[in-house]
Amino acid sequence: MNQILTRRCDTPLPRKGVFRILICRPNHRLGNTVLLTPLISELERHYKGAEIDVISEGDIAKEVFASFFSVQNVYCLPKRGFKHPLPFLRLIRRVRGTHYDLIIDPCVGSGFSRTLTRLLRGTYKLGFSDNPKRDGLTHAAPTDVAGQHMAKRPVNLLRWALELETTRQDSVPTLDIRLTDPEMDSGRRAINQLLSESRQTTSPPVVGVFANATGEKRYPMSWWREFIDTFKLLCPTASIIELIPMHGRSMLGAEWPAYYSSDIRRMGAVMAGVDLMITADCGVMHLAVASRTATIGMFCVTDASVYAPYGQGNCPLQTPGLTARQVACRVVENYSQLLGRDASMPASSRHDDVSLRQALAP
Repeated sequence: MNQILTRRCDTPLPRKGVFRILICRPNHRLGNTVLLTPLISELERHYKGAEIDVISEGDIAKEVFASFFSVQNVYCLPKRGFKHPLPFLRLIRRVRGTHYDLIIDPCVGSGFSRTLTRLLRGTYKLGFSDNPKRDGLTHAAPTDVAGQHMAKRPVNLLRWALELETTRQDSVPTLDIRLTDPEMDSGRRAINQLLSESRQTTSPPVVGVFANATGEKRYPMSWWREFIDTFKLLCPTASIIELIPMHGRSMLGAEWPAYYSSDIRRMGAVMAGVDLMITADCGVMHLAVASRTATIGMFCVTDASVYAPYGQGNCPLQTPGLTARQVACRVVENYSQLLGRDASMPASSRHDDVSLRQALAP
């Protein structure tokens, strides 16, 4: 069990009388937005009945928080707001019209987020800082409170301010975009239609694959083909669906039935209907976790301790030094029960599996 030990908050946040809360996280990336959901769950736990507003950038946050009853306003700043000064200033002026009981800057080292926090009106202002007087915070947590994982840092921040001195990392809320029952029903129907048209079975296991990521985090198509060939050899009864990136092009050569939507919640609903999501480290990995489906995230360059999928059924996999075939073996080993592999694998595949396991040996 991990614990964070640091100096106590000199004047803890009040437990009562906090009703209007603002989270200041001006960022347009899907992953960074989804990573805020544990903070909202933690706020709901300690400030029942409070109303939460969020400052974000772009339109993604409105979709992510669409079903959050506690979230009232999602203020979406224009992307690259300084190139659109009039809309940017109008929105900031609108937000300044509300005096908040608590404003939270959940970032470590974001000058833009801190500047907005200073500009806005709030009784209490909470954030990370080793120089609180300069940053205009009423409650400045030392940066060593933050910890490693991006989703857990804001929770650690709030717990520190409430004078919860030691933080149990295994008790941090999981990512969750709170898909509704109708959304999940629609996701399951979409999966059934895709599988029936491709002559794959709708019975478990159904595996979703998202093969896109930014920059060096992206695995090439040849890598994915070797991975899927090996995976199908080990799990011949598994049905595969590709989730298509926002740019609308298959990353797997259009070889598998695929689902595309520019709507974040519809994408999440379809991922919620599969038995396992396999993806590189990216925003969709966090969306899959927040859709409450078992997710394995593969890390080739980034630090898994900062972005790893956590919670029941989720697992990070470091891939440097491994071939695509070896990674596929690791996935099957980690999820053998979910994939039903032992009961369904024919003798020929078991023979091939021995060869693959030998390839893993040092």
